Amino acid sequence: MNNRTLVVMEFFLMEFSHTRELQVLHASLFLLIYLATLMGNLLIIALVTLDQCLHTPMYFFLKNLSFFDLCLISIIVPKSVLNSLSSKSTISLPGCVLQVLLVIHFAGAEVFILTAMSYDRYVAICHPLHYEVIMSRGVYVCMTAASWFLGGFFGSLYSAGTFSLSFCGSRNLPQFFCDVPSLLKISCSKSHITINVSVAVGIFYGFFCLLAIVFSYIYIFNTVLNIPSVQGRSKAFSTCLPHLIVVTTFLLTGAIAYLKPVPESPSILDLLVSVLYSVLPPTMNPIIYSLRNKEIKGALRKLLWKLGGNLK
Repeated sequence: MNNRTLVVMEFFLMEFSHTRELQVLHASLFLLIYLATLMGNLLIIALVTLDQCLHTPMYFFLKNLSFFDLCLISIIVPKSVLNSLSSKSTISLPGCVLQVLLVIHFAGAEVFILTAMSYDRYVAICHPLHYEVIMSRGVYVCMTAASWFLGGFFGSLYSAGTFSLSFCGSRNLPQFFCDVPSLLKISCSKSHITINVSVAVGIFYGFFCLLAIVFSYIYIFNTVLNIPSVQGRSKAFSTCLPHLIVVTTFLLTGAIAYLKPVPESPSILDLLVSVLYSVLPPTMNPIIYSLRNKEIKGALRKLLWKLGGNLK
């Protein structure tokens, strides 16, 4: 009972390596990835904001997706880099609470914004004549607001449920950042009713969003395959393919990270799965959406042209 009354002031995060040289290598690699992600997502946000041609529902959703990605990776990676450089793998209790709250918030918001993007593509391809009426400004702004609300709801639900548990034993988290499965692993509470209900609601939410995306693409592919023009089919597929890659990467890695059992002693493979879930999607999204997107590349050329003209 005395142990249960002890206040946990900090947790010890798992290190990628105990060798100093490898710690510096990890910090350098993560810092480069973070800076590249920062630049890529900020560039998309700036282009969509500045270019009038990109003021459409699809790019409005993309701008919010980039912001969510930027926030998600900023919550995890800088702390990990700092810990590796300082050889101090700790995080305070308030810091851990905040990390869980914000990671779930932005991940939950991203799931809904990806669902909204699939609906936008469905309306654009299957009902092009009614697109402007269906996807009016009020509709896509409300959908974006819903993503923020749902993200905040799940962030609050998961963090409250997780930290209502007792942590009276080991404070060594089998993860390089605070996440719910790792905290449940080291909790000494017998009953996990609150967090179990939260996880069940989260799984239902994720499954509902996945079903909505799947049904949207069933209708999209059915419509696209009936387009007589090869060029028309190619254009339709080119707008859907980046979104499909992003959805698959994010949901698949997230499901693996949250549904697989947390081992007693995580291997490097377990850490790599966590990296795939938390670092890969925010890093890849700007690349996926910019490399195959003529509008984004056109907006970038116009911006560079303007900057070049101003410098002269």
